[in-house]
Amino acid sequence: MARDPDYGAFVDKFVLELTSSAHDQPLQGLTFAVKDIFDMEGYVTGFGHPDWARTHSAATSTAPAVLAVLRGGATCVGRTVMDEMAYSIDGENIHYGTPTNPCAPDRVPGGSSSGSAVAVGAKIVDFSLGTDTGGSVRVPASYCGILGFRPSYDAVPSAGVVPLAQSFDTVGWFARDPVILSRVGHILLQSPVMDPIKPSQVIIAEDCFQLSNIPNDRLGQVLVKSVEKIYGGHILKHTVLGDYVKEKVPSLEHFTSKDIKELENNIPSLAALSNAMRSLERYEFKDNHSEWITTVKPELGPGISGRIWKAVRTTGENVDACHSVKTELHAALSTLLQDFGILAIPTVPGPPPKLQTDPATLEIFRAKAFSLLSIAGVSGFCQVSIPLGMYDNLPVAVSLLAKQGSDAFLLNVVESLYGTLKEQVEITEK
Repeated sequence: MARDPDYGAFVDKFVLELTSSAHDQPLQGLTFAVKDIFDMEGYVTGFGHPDWARTHSAATSTAPAVLAVLRGGATCVGRTVMDEMAYSIDGENIHYGTPTNPCAPDRVPGGSSSGSAVAVGAKIVDFSLGTDTGGSVRVPASYCGILGFRPSYDAVPSAGVVPLAQSFDTVGWFARDPVILSRVGHILLQSPVMDPIKPSQVIIAEDCFQLSNIPNDRLGQVLVKSVEKIYGGHILKHTVLGDYVKEKVPSLEHFTSKDIKELENNIPSLAALSNAMRSLERYEFKDNHSEWITTVKPELGPGISGRIWKAVRTTGENVDACHSVKTELHAALSTLLQDFGILAIPTVPGPPPKLQTDPATLEIFRAKAFSLLSIAGVSGFCQVSIPLGMYDNLPVAVSLLAKQGSDAFLLNVVESLYGTLKEQVEITEK
């Protein structure tokens, strides 16, 4: 049972809307919530930590992404709980409490945009805004059984958002309904509504699906059958993504781990990709926040504390190699997908972990998760996490990626496929 009618999703509740006589307001009548990482005029941005809120003054302007959806006619009903300093994918917060996962109350909601995902999953709001650096929209979307969109890098303005790591930070959003997901997307991306374009190919990353502990007939095959029904089986292709990445991204050799634990049942080249991403993320986080952390010495929760102090102590070695990996992966995946190709992977390697799982126990799961999440993170491609119902009473999801700048195309594909995916889930479960 939820602790309260709001599922612990909010740090602050209020009603905010812009009065406008404009007729063209595609979000009119919709409500939304905002992750506590976005500046909103007159409110202190909390960044997931009471010490941050205590040591910062109220924002003097509102982040452009928030203003855009307000101008689109939507009503904001509050600011949501997030992981401390956005540095986790779990969704647990020792200061503000952990928002209750509406799909699985004994499981984590996913982070760091935990409250934003829960508010949508619990049907408190129609959509919400979050941020995604390492997976902070995609993970809670999959854990809470809703749609989550990480746009192409730099597609949505990140001004007025507290940075985590600028090389990867994106403004993302959640919805339960693919039509609302698209409407919000067109506002944030400032893209015109266009006629749907059929994908030229849908590439199933076979090795990535093998990372998941959900049976393939409940994950990959649901997608395959849906694609066959909507677009025809001729556009389906299969690849071993790890081998392709190893061949096309030579700079990964700097990040190949000798740590057997990290590679346990993992894909070596994607684990290296994750290492490269997290290395640059630590370096940029340190640059952004180490002075505040070392001065204020905030109390940090288990798991997060180790990551933050590791970042504070990091050196700048291999930063150039990280940027080379980004360039090479972007080129490799652009060649693989071409203009209207789609890459399919699991969003995460399984259902949400139990609340208060020991951080050490989570490490293998996290390592596999970041191998999957770093594909879009490092390439800058757009990615959507699509819920595929429940398996063993726990939510599961699949993800589709498209090349950088193809966000409107990807949103249209989700709209086209969504109903058939739900039908296939029902058929599979019978």
